[in-house]
Amino acid sequence: MTKLSPLQIERLQYQPKLPSSLQNGVNSLEMVEGAATQSVRDQEAIQKLFANTYGKPTVTFKSSSLSKESEARNVGVILSGGQAPGGHNVIAGLYDALKNSNSSSKLYGFLGGPSGIIDGKYVEFTDEFINDYRNTGGFDIIGSGRTKLETEEQFQKSLAVCKKLGISAVVIIGGDDSNTNAALLAEWFVKNNAGIQVIGCPKTIDGDLKNDQIEISFGFDTATKTYAELIGNIERDANSAKKYWHFVKIMGRSASHVALEAALQTQPNITLISEEIEAKKMSLSSIIDYMTDIIVKRSNVGKNFGIAVIPEGLIEFIPEMGSMISNLNDIMASLESDPDFVNATTIREKFDIVENRLDSANAKVYSSLPALIKGQLLADRDPHGNVQVSKIETEKLLIEMISSKLEELKQQGDYIGKFSAQSHFFGYEGRCAFPSNFDADYCYSLGYNAYALISNGLTGYLSSVRNLTAPADEWIAGGVPLTMMMNMEKRHGEMKPVIQKALVKLDGPVFKKLEENREDWALNDRYLFPGAIQYFGPSSVCDITTVTLQLERSKSLASV
Repeated sequence: MTKLSPLQIERLQYQPKLPSSLQNGVNSLEMVEGAATQSVRDQEAIQKLFANTYGKPTVTFKSSSLSKESEARNVGVILSGGQAPGGHNVIAGLYDALKNSNSSSKLYGFLGGPSGIIDGKYVEFTDEFINDYRNTGGFDIIGSGRTKLETEEQFQKSLAVCKKLGISAVVIIGGDDSNTNAALLAEWFVKNNAGIQVIGCPKTIDGDLKNDQIEISFGFDTATKTYAELIGNIERDANSAKKYWHFVKIMGRSASHVALEAALQTQPNITLISEEIEAKKMSLSSIIDYMTDIIVKRSNVGKNFGIAVIPEGLIEFIPEMGSMISNLNDIMASLESDPDFVNATTIREKFDIVENRLDSANAKVYSSLPALIKGQLLADRDPHGNVQVSKIETEKLLIEMISSKLEELKQQGDYIGKFSAQSHFFGYEGRCAFPSNFDADYCYSLGYNAYALISNGLTGYLSSVRNLTAPADEWIAGGVPLTMMMNMEKRHGEMKPVIQKALVKLDGPVFKKLEENREDWALNDRYLFPGAIQYFGPSSVCDITTVTLQLERSKSLASV
């Protein structure tokens, strides 16, 4: 047996908490239907594509004094997309609910993500197997992958594998794209009378899969606490050494929720929010001016140090950069087969070819960038043919451009300070951390609740556990139709149904909290040091959730 750390031994013994409605098991539940639903946008198009699963009501569960018999069932589970803390507990909750309902039921885990159900690669869970993964981080119990479930051939193969194993329901644990695939699979199974249900669970550390029914995606709590610990450590070091500016890029391509939450937990001097920059149509030079101004003002009072937090996806939200990247994505496919480009002997030759192919305005933007960034923009594309934003060292771009600006100011006599910068990128550090108590409880509840949805005959639903700022026994368990969260977006030149991403709301209480404190935090050292995730101790320390959720729920409750 693999040697375990003392913390791992302790965490394996932790018993996650459940909402009161689920505490007596799935067999003692009563389902309450809400009103019929519709998609967030493009109702006619979404309804046409999901004729069999559209418009279903939201549901909640309450405990019943009656206990019904439950037949033995075989269920499959898939981990899809990037890792997020708590995924193992979703599977543990699903397993426990299934076994408590009928001990003869079986749970199969498909290996390596959605490709596992297509290729028939799986493992059957047992008590001994699953007990080694309770309350641990990562997705290593069965692995994950990014294969999309969207073609007729894939659906047919998935059906064949499910029939072979006697599987009557599949749970897909993933983010917006993964749960879009869950919706497509659910619709196809119903359309073809397959007799197989599909339930999703909301996963992403980015925090962009949420709405009124999904208050938070799992993993966000743990990941932001992990990043906040690291930023707090850096703040303490900066305040001790008093000689470095630290530029910290944080994971979150499509939305800035992670950067915003980490900033609220640590109160750095500068926090950039991608959605704000896009809304204000800020140019790269205006961002540089904004950051430089704060650096100069701090230097004028003897503070040649500070902390800047930057969201991973920032570069795509700067209008001129977004336009250039979009143009670049369009031409890269042809360039990769262009003999002149392929056979170019120097990187500068490639830069020249790219600039000649780009539209004039975009070429001007591209040419203005440092060579390091130009090269990274030409690196291998993602599966969609797009630039891999996580590999663009935006933090280094900002450092280089700010350094040049400060040098200009120094020559003009407007800056007399010292600027020494350190760059950091926090991404993988947060994806597989030991889940916080909140995520351990929340994920276990999501998995347990997923089987409640299955037991009640539902398909095309997302497991929903709400009222999350209250103690766990007051949480509300239920489900929301996947189609309720969908709209149409252009993907690869075609309009496709997708779950709408939740971006930072600039008029919401979370961003407003940052906005009202931004000037104070910029010039004064209001650093907070949250420390490591606490698993043991007073509830006021161990069981608190994110500032984001507290502020959003406070506003929600105030409007009731």
